[in-house]
Amino acid sequence: MRTHTCGELTEKEVDKEITLCGWLHSRRDHGGVIFIDLRDRYGLTQIVFDPVQSKEAHKAAEHWGREFVLRVTGKVRARPKGMENKEITTGQVEVLITKAEVLAESITPKIDIDDRTVASEELRLKYRYLDLRRPTMLRNMQIRHASSQAVREYLCQHNFMEIETPFFVKHTPGGARVFKVASRANPGKFFALPESPQMYKQLLMVAGMDRYFQIVKCFRDEDLRQDRQPEFTQIDIEMSFTNQDNLLELIEGMVAHVFKQVKKINIKTPFKRMTWKEALDQYGSDKPDTRFEMKLQNVSDVVKNSDFSIFKTALEKNGVVYAINVKDGAKMSRKQIDKLTEVAKQSGLPGLGWLKLGKEFEGVIAKYMDGHVQEDLKKATDCHEGDLLLFSAGDFELATTALGDVRLATAKILDLIPKDKYNFLWVVDFPAFEHSEEEQGWAARHHIFTRPTDDTVDMCEKDPTQVLSYAHDLVLNGVEIAGGSIRIHERELQARVLKVIGLTMEQAEKRFDFLLEAFRYGSPPHGGIAFGYDRMIALLCGENDIREVITFPRTKAMENPLDGSPQDWEEKWLKEVHLKLR
Repeated sequence: MRTHTCGELTEKEVDKEITLCGWLHSRRDHGGVIFIDLRDRYGLTQIVFDPVQSKEAHKAAEHWGREFVLRVTGKVRARPKGMENKEITTGQVEVLITKAEVLAESITPKIDIDDRTVASEELRLKYRYLDLRRPTMLRNMQIRHASSQAVREYLCQHNFMEIETPFFVKHTPGGARVFKVASRANPGKFFALPESPQMYKQLLMVAGMDRYFQIVKCFRDEDLRQDRQPEFTQIDIEMSFTNQDNLLELIEGMVAHVFKQVKKINIKTPFKRMTWKEALDQYGSDKPDTRFEMKLQNVSDVVKNSDFSIFKTALEKNGVVYAINVKDGAKMSRKQIDKLTEVAKQSGLPGLGWLKLGKEFEGVIAKYMDGHVQEDLKKATDCHEGDLLLFSAGDFELATTALGDVRLATAKILDLIPKDKYNFLWVVDFPAFEHSEEEQGWAARHHIFTRPTDDTVDMCEKDPTQVLSYAHDLVLNGVEIAGGSIRIHERELQARVLKVIGLTMEQAEKRFDFLLEAFRYGSPPHGGIAFGYDRMIALLCGENDIREVITFPRTKAMENPLDGSPQDWEEKWLKEVHLKLR
């Protein structure tokens, strides 16, 4: 139906007769000559309706509205000197139309098809097919497509096979809440929709597939937020006969390849590595944003001689006191500091200690510190006149992560985070276990198949707090975009890990029967990683919300204004799956 797209005509096509198809983007009537910007996925072309050239086409064009779908034929000509548009590929030419037809009319669009005014979320999601016509949304979808192709290209070059795994699976305990699907053919039974293909990709390693990947839909029945949707996309990767170093090196290559292909950016490898403890100690986060400094500092030894009761109580309970020095932060208003205090409270602290340094320290807690403590504090934190110190106290994880949240909030208030910068970081050596209040004992921090490190595994029986794991998270600009681990493949080691969390192998086999049974038949050493693909694409696109890179997302109430889902049950559907509502 067309000879060219609306994004490819240049001066090379001058004097050629061409045919275009697209949407009427804008229309201008200049003294009897009508100019229309015709738009398709590939760009814009200016088309001209001159009654001298074609009265019939010009008369028809007088009545067309925005988003009419047109097919036009005409001759390409150079734009008059001084009238070129250097912002677009086709800006040097225009098409003088001799023939035109309307392929489809459009009512007035409910939202503007441009980026100058962005409609409300409700309207954007209800009329998503119109929203997706906007240049920004089209660009986001193009970046997503290009990224998928780059991922496939790289992994196929490294001998990975793309293999699909099932969506209707058995529910296994642990992890996120999952969606259940009632089985019509098996009354009283249900399937689960997988949060991740974790067990199936490990089964593929047992099956000898060696290197597997899948760009796959996953599901979580959890409350939504900016970086969470009930259905999301994951790049799932698993490989046999590997160690952590080999795996991380390969993944770095894939990420660098994607950025090179999609953004034309050379990403430097290898990526920096940081242990989980170092990440919390320096940045107060297991997904630290390293684009700006303002590192945390442990000042426990300095303030132990102060009379501030909150610090003293924390230290007496074997806790810690941490501080960050906000350079030139003394200019922050009390209102801004109160906002940071609210962040600290939301993160689990009773409040936020602070000191401003003028000629001397100012702040409520200054009176609890004598001159020696204040001088030591200045030296320890490199604090000078005009700086602001912010404090947290408590157990290590609480004190660091809460102050880490304050650090990020401070950087946003002071606009300290650089744009167009990509800082990659591996966080490794995560604790293998964490204390579970619910279970009143130990729980696996990642999952029960995560392998303890060789140099700490013997602490399983002695002190589980000292056991680290071969888990790894890939962090980009303070966002965890991928996570995985080297897996346990030996029955004896699996039994030791299970014992820590209070399970016997027999109990585990009831929960994870088909996987542990498979391990009896010769399981190779293996490991893998899963990318939160929507998060990665959002960062590539410069977006903060993953809904901006998903074609048809849902609201925070998990509803879709476009199709009206979820919908009410009908009685006949309930009967089909042997259910009743009460």
